[in-house]
Amino acid sequence: MTKKNSQLLNTILIVLGGGILIYTIANEEPHQLLQIFGFIIIMFGLYRATNHWVETKHDHKEEQEQQQNDL
Repeated sequence: MTKKNSQLLNTILIVLGGGILIYTIANEEPHQLLQIFGFIIIMFGLYRATNHWVETKHDHKEEQEQQQNDL
């Protein structure tokens, strides 16, 4: 999976989980299972996003070195 698609999926998971949590909080009778499910989706999206950021944190340095070598 490409970097762009991976980040898009992570963002969708985070927003979806947040939407579920906001929906359950706005209801008069919140469903605890939906709240737990929303929280799990948010945490999974954040986990994936932070792993992606750690893996690609030095990519900009590699690109700069490659550009300098091309000159």
